[in-house]
Amino acid sequence: MVEKTHTSGWWPSVYEPLHQMSSRIADWFAPASEASSKTDSYEITIELPGVDPDDVEISVDDGLLTLKGEKRSSREEKGDTYYFSERQYGAFSRSFRLPPDADASAIEADMKDGVLTVSVLKKVAKETAKTQIKINRS
Repeated sequence: MVEKTHTSGWWPSVYEPLHQMSSRIADWFAPASEASSKTDSYEITIELPGVDPDDVEISVDDGLLTLKGEKRSSREEKGDTYYFSERQYGAFSRSFRLPPDADASAIEADMKDGVLTVSVLKKVAKETAKTQIKINRS
């Protein structure tokens, strides 16, 4: 009888802390957001303080609205007896599955005071015209 060595039993347990850490880092870079439904639209607000609108990309693919961007900020202060320098960089991405009645061709985005607001119009329900069907006699 041949003895088999199983590495699958211990490998996931070694890998899991790294996986959890990468998930926490991704959550840290993911901007806070809220989604709500209005009468004629859906609205998503995302907090992006210090992010330039030119550094944000919004796209829709197969009903998935994706927001990607990069935060770049730096601050430098000099005084007679001190020097302070701070830089923050990081890429972020958030995705939202659009509801079936969302009109992916009617999306607007506005950024004000570090808050990005994305509005997605709802599709207008088409009224079906009543059609009378004539019955043929054979």
